[in-house]
Amino acid sequence: MLSYQFNKDIGLLHLQPRGPLSKDDFEGLAAVVDPYIEQHGELAGIIIESKVFPGWRDLEAALEHARFIHEHHHRIKKIALVTDSALGDFAEDIASHFVFAEIRHFQAHHDLLAHDWIRN
Repeated sequence: MLSYQFNKDIGLLHLQPRGPLSKDDFEGLAAVVDPYIEQHGELAGIIIESKVFPGWRDLEAALEHARFIHEHHHRIKKIALVTDSALGDFAEDIASHFVFAEIRHFQAHHDLLAHDWIRN
């Protein structure tokens, strides 16, 4: 399950995974951000805030996640990972080789710093 808030004024998508991710989660995100991207060209950024990555409900969800990344990563300027998980540093280093966006890891509860980083 994926909770999110989308600030259309600045093009900021704040994601909070709350359980295993489903295909519907990514289809729902695409329905929200695609019209914005069509109108504005890109998102300023995404904040992904989670204690741990909850995984996917099934293989279909993992494939939809990969498709979402493939179709959108050139249209996102920055991605902030807000987590205390060691995976945050790893993801910052590894993901930067696969996505266009600038990626930065922030410690848990520093979502406001992540928000400021994306806006500047």
